[in-house]
Amino acid sequence: MKDDTQLLRQVHPSFIQNGRVSSQAFRPTPKDDKKLSVYDGDAIDAPKAYEHYTTDLEQLSVGVLAVTVDECKCLELEAQNDPLENFPEHALIDFSAFGTSATEKKAKILRKRAEERDWLFQNTGS
Repeated sequence: MKDDTQLLRQVHPSFIQNGRVSSQAFRPTPKDDKKLSVYDGDAIDAPKAYEHYTTDLEQLSVGVLAVTVDECKCLELEAQNDPLENFPEHALIDFSAFGTSATEKKAKILRKRAEERDWLFQNTGS
C-alpha cells in the first residue's frame, strides 16, 4: 500500500452518537486482537466496499469513512494488507503496540482525520 492509500472503514449505526461519528469507529474491540479491519482503497472503492460489507458479509453500516496509510504512520500505526478468502481487499490497522489509553487517543485522531475528509459513501436510505 502507498502512503496515500485510503483505508476504508465501515461505520456501524451504534458508532453514531448525537449525530456524530464516535471514535469507537476507529478503535479495535477486544475481539479484534487490537487490529482494526478496513478495506484497501486501492483495491475497492467506497460504494463497492459498502455493498460488500452490507450484502455479502451481511453487516450493518451507515457508510464509509477513510484514513490514509500515511495518517496511520504518523501515529505509529502499521497498516497492512490482510486478504481473506472471499475478501481480498481486507486490510488492518495494527494497534497492538499500544495500551488502552494510547489506543483511544489514536482512534480520536483517526476519527478527526476521517471527518475532515467527510463520508466517501453514505447510505441515505431509500
